[in-house]
Amino acid sequence: MNSKICDLLGIEFPLFAFSHCRDVIAEVSNAGGFGVLGAAGHTPETLDIELTWIDEHVNGKPYGVDLLVPTSMDNKDQGLSKEELEDRIPIEHKRYIEELLAQHDIDTGDLWTGVIRGGVGDNMRQAGATEILESAFAHPVKMVVNALGVPPTYMMSMARERGIVVGALAGAKEHAVKHAEAGVDVVIVAGTEAGGHCGEVSTLVLVPEVLDAIKEYDVCVLAAGGIVTGRQMAACMAMGAHGAWTGSVWLTTAEAETLPVVKEKMLVANSRQTVRSKSRTGKYTRQLRSAWTDAWTAEECPEPLPMPLQGVVAAAAFRKIDKLAQTDHPGARRLANYFVGQGVGLMNESVAVRTVVYNFMEDFAEATERLAQAVAD
Repeated sequence: MNSKICDLLGIEFPLFAFSHCRDVIAEVSNAGGFGVLGAAGHTPETLDIELTWIDEHVNGKPYGVDLLVPTSMDNKDQGLSKEELEDRIPIEHKRYIEELLAQHDIDTGDLWTGVIRGGVGDNMRQAGATEILESAFAHPVKMVVNALGVPPTYMMSMARERGIVVGALAGAKEHAVKHAEAGVDVVIVAGTEAGGHCGEVSTLVLVPEVLDAIKEYDVCVLAAGGIVTGRQMAACMAMGAHGAWTGSVWLTTAEAETLPVVKEKMLVANSRQTVRSKSRTGKYTRQLRSAWTDAWTAEECPEPLPMPLQGVVAAAAFRKIDKLAQTDHPGARRLANYFVGQGVGLMNESVAVRTVVYNFMEDFAEATERLAQAVAD
């Protein structure tokens, strides 16, 4: 396909798939797209295991990794200890979550036992992020992406030394400009429709706004946010994007590791059943609406904690919620949710990853033919 980013990364079709599931990554790359493994939550050791598996299954096809390195934390070389982190969690937040779970018949007796798992937040600081990058770069990754803020200098340098493409997500025009000024190769322009961390401006507005703002820079632009079909991808490329970055659409595939109860909810959800909430990470993320998100809009709820503390308390709760939801516990099923974009309303059946890729290709081709016919007429 004649797209600048296809030449840059050696791919056939500029469909990028972000997923925490290695099976999805391998299937998308093998089908001609570009899989990007979410590395958040991994240690260098577990990331090495995942990437080794991918190497063995992609048949030499290109893939990438995605990290969370917030700009506001880049210069903090030393992370807080487990004890220091736990001391920063207000008692009112613990009590609120305990009461919420109890209201849904979930036992909270051991909720806070081992609440701090591993070096929480370490991967968001230079020492931990450097170790993760070294682990990733021991494999033939073609692109590394920072999902929160401008990629720090050490991240750019490590990638440049190895000839690896650097990308970054932007949810606002000013963020995209900062990325371009920093010298990234790819800016992923994510509209508010996107699942996970997202801004407030729609994809249809944000993509052309960014393209105009960074037109003087030699940067590829990927459109993101609510894109779950080839016709949407074609529309974004008609505006000037070089391809599409997708995440939500893979959550309901046959290979996805999405919790079954959450997958069931997604398959019947409409586009109005997602919300932007700080309740999972401390920053705004778009999630499937559930009793959990509703509880964090109640008048009596405390203000969500900043990252990474809100993520710590939410993770403690969801370890119980997710485990019980798999046993058909009614309360846990009501609370269960996950990050997903507004495109969930178009995700109505669970099919194989390769089928999704091929559907994208077919839908894209039909859309471009319609556009060409409209111009010809």
